[in-house]
Amino acid sequence: MLDFYADWCVSCKEMERHTFHDPKVLRQLKRLTLLQVDVTRNTEDDRALMKRFELYGPPGIMFFDASGREIPGSRVIGFVDAARFATHIDTCLPGLQQ
Repeated sequence: MLDFYADWCVSCKEMERHTFHDPKVLRQLKRLTLLQVDVTRNTEDDRALMKRFELYGPPGIMFFDASGREIPGSRVIGFVDAARFATHIDTCLPGLQQ
């Protein structure tokens, strides 16, 4: 899972506080390799990376398969509550269901 984050992003902070700390989401995330891109400084490299992944800003969460290919339809853009995020993971990554 690749998570684009920034300190100034209110939705990112809401995801961190409300979504990523939910017990079901935590169980699901433990089964993934988690990477976070901090684009707080909005440098030229930050903007180039967001452009490379066709993102306009954080939060943007992407899921990749074991071969490094993005899973089609798996992106999460903007704030998503814990229940919707857990359901999204169950749908996009059915092997993580418990």
